[in-house]
Amino acid sequence: MFSIGGDGTFLDSTTFIRDSNIPIIGINTGRLGFLSGVSINEIESALDDVFAGKFSLDQRSLLKVETENNLFGTNNFALNELTVHKKDSSSMVTINAFMDGDFLNSYWADGLIVATPTGSTAYALSCGGPIILPGSNNFEITPIAPHNLNVRPIVIPDDKTLTLKIEGRSQDFLVSLDSRSETIDSSIELKISKNNFTINLARLDNENILSTIRSKLNWGLDQRNYI
Repeated sequence: MFSIGGDGTFLDSTTFIRDSNIPIIGINTGRLGFLSGVSINEIESALDDVFAGKFSLDQRSLLKVETENNLFGTNNFALNELTVHKKDSSSMVTINAFMDGDFLNSYWADGLIVATPTGSTAYALSCGGPIILPGSNNFEITPIAPHNLNVRPIVIPDDKTLTLKIEGRSQDFLVSLDSRSETIDSSIELKISKNNFTINLARLDNENILSTIRSKLNWGLDQRNYI
């Protein structure tokens, strides 16, 4: 499948591909484009490589969320992240997090991000989270503007189940699953775990995750590297 746009378009593409194992290649007509790695001026050569089979498959894990009311229906999975936000109030929310039933922490913050390794270079990165390489078999939990400055992002194994319970002055909260959002109230518990299928990214032979990170984040742009 060819995804033409930015990373948001690529994320939407996963809801059509689902568990079919069809590879997705992203043509970047947006801005940054971590997932959409082929630039506009590379389209012709990229197509030649794809039709010649000169690409590899980069298998990416997903997370899924389960609720009693089946909040997101059959599109209850995310390639990047699940995010809980405050909605109708400027007041912070309290998100009580449990890991396999054991209490982890109460996050007093504007929200909370649970990201896959793929999502570690997205919203979680802008909130101070670490970069996690694909295939690391982890989830990343990153608070958004936490009130307690000693509450830092944490990386956990992705074979754990997270349960989130939300409290706050407002009656409603916003839950985002990649580019899809729903409103919930404090009665809804979110159970987050690793999804049972993966998504295949088509990587051209001259691409890998390390080169993508260097180019997109401008790593190595130090004059000492060119002396």
